[in-house]
Amino acid sequence: MIVMGIETSCDETSVSLVKDGKTVLSNAVLSQIDIHKEYGGVVPEIASREHVKGITLVFDQAMKQAKIDYSAIDLVAVTAGPGLIGSLLIGVNAAKVIAMNYQLPLIGVQHITGHIYANHIEHDMKFPLLALVVSGGHTELVLMREHFDFVKLGETQDDAVGEAYDKIARIFGLAYPGGPQVDKLAQSGKDTMNFPRPMIDSHDYNFSFSGLKSHVINQYHNQRQRQETISIENYCRSFQEAVTDVVVKKTEIAKNEYRVKQVIVAGGVAANKGLRAKMQATITDVPVYFPALQYCTDNAAMIAVAGYFKYQKRPVSDLMDLNGSSRLELV
Repeated sequence: MIVMGIETSCDETSVSLVKDGKTVLSNAVLSQIDIHKEYGGVVPEIASREHVKGITLVFDQAMKQAKIDYSAIDLVAVTAGPGLIGSLLIGVNAAKVIAMNYQLPLIGVQHITGHIYANHIEHDMKFPLLALVVSGGHTELVLMREHFDFVKLGETQDDAVGEAYDKIARIFGLAYPGGPQVDKLAQSGKDTMNFPRPMIDSHDYNFSFSGLKSHVINQYHNQRQRQETISIENYCRSFQEAVTDVVVKKTEIAKNEYRVKQVIVAGGVAANKGLRAKMQATITDVPVYFPALQYCTDNAAMIAVAGYFKYQKRPVSDLMDLNGSSRLELV
């Protein structure tokens, strides 16, 4: 079964062809990073216009890479949310055109389920499993007992991990996107700042990073006002150690409570070297999997994989009813 995946939830325009929920035949991605870098973050109106400009090109690239014709496609899967509504609508409407023109079934995919299923490309899922979702907009612990059976154990109460990284990076004057820059500098720094570990000892699986972010920013500004010598590398390392201590400990506790067979990490922050190292060093009794780097950030291959498995469990979407949603729960 060949699934076409379409992803336009934020600032990547992507189309992919995936066979049997596993074999990636193509994964074309058109990034807008260089365009939004000038503004220090994604500008929704610009993102929407860039999707319109680039989506037909990305369709062509994906089909050429896969070396197949549209007649070989069995299902169209598209990100329906959450995300920037203007961006989402470009992908949803393009998916409807393809599905209608070639008389194909269409299924809407929740973006975070796509990130979770990115792991399946290289590692088969074994249930029950625990998924740690860490991205610019999400920080969640999700229990899965089978395909498309999601139980959210906890989530961030304020800032997501990736959001906190980007805001810290902006204060430090680092280039956009800031998260990878913080991770890179942290590799040569030392944990000298003794930053707090928010909610690390709470008796639940929720997270909070707004207070930590404010603490780091205030301490940085105070040192600058006192004209003290500042090591950005040490700030980055200290911040990263605080964040990863929290998410790894909560993941480990949940892993033990629910006796899962594997732990998977999903989302853009899954590419973080510090998180990867600490997670694999801490959890050693069950496999810990991360997606390949090209599948950590937004891409259509993960949407195609998730669409393949959702198709086995859920009814297809109605062409008229399917729409983009800026807020969409795990389904």
